[in-house]
Order: sequence, then structure tokens, then C-alpha cells
Amino acid sequence: MFARYRRQVYFACKGFFSDGTAAEDATQEAFLRVYQNIHRFSGGNFGGWLMRIARNICIDSWRKGHGESEFEEVEVDQLPSTEVLDQASDLRFPVEQVLQEMQTLPAEQRRCVELKIEGYSYEETAASAGLTVQAVKSHLQNGRRTLWLRMKGTLSQL
Repeated sequence: MFARYRRQVYFACKGFFSDGTAAEDATQEAFLRVYQNIHRFSGGNFGGWLMRIARNICIDSWRKGHGESEFEEVEVDQLPSTEVLDQASDLRFPVEQVLQEMQTLPAEQRRCVELKIEGYSYEETAASAGLTVQAVKSHLQNGRRTLWLRMKGTLSQL
């Protein structure tokens, strides 16, 4: 059940930390807390509940590393405007669609695209997937093209 949400949680945490290790730690902690508290989930949007837990873990981790005093230094004019937040929420649906479309790609294309999104080099992706660098580049190009064609109408509306 949780496997389909792992990538979404990881990318949300990666956006918060921009450090793969910290994002992976937060992702694992989120799923551990979900497992420990699944009896508290009373129905509704499971993905939203999971992402709220992940967000809280990211905030807690950041606070541990930076201390509470830095929150006092943030001026109201430094916070993102509601317009910026609205634009970010408008991207949620297309991002979910891209993730769904990625699941329909052939396995090697999907694996190469996922590893590239996670920041792996061609060489690292080739070693992980058991392919040549040239095969990785080919799978990436084909996977990206397929996603672009499938998402063309959705993304142009933004």
C-alpha cells in the first residue's frame, strides 16, 4: 500500500531539504510514524495525511538543526506571498499526473527517468540499472519524449 506514495514523500522532503540523505531519512521516518499510527487514520485522504506527517517531520528536523531562534528573525515580508503559494498548489495536479504517467512507461525507461530525477548521473544510473551509459541515455530520451507527449495539453494550461 505504501509503495506508491514513497516517491511523492521523498520528492516533497527533497524539496524541503535539497539534501538526498536528509530527505531519505525524513521519508523513512514518515513511513515509520504512519505504520505506528495507522490505527489513528479514520479514513479520507490517506495521501494528504501521509504528506502532513512528512511535512511535520521535515519541520521538526529543520528545527533541531537550526534552533528556534531563527524563526524569530523571519520578517513577514520575507514569507512567500499567497500568489506564490497558489501557484505551487496549482502544480500539484500536473505533478501527480506526471507520476501516474511515469508508471505506464516501460520498466527500463521508468527506472532511468526516476534515477535521473533523483539526481543520479548517467554512469550511476547505468551501474544501478545494469545498462550501458548509451542505453541509459536512450531510455531517458524515449521516456522524456513519451511523458512530454502525454502531458503536453495538461502542462500548457499552467
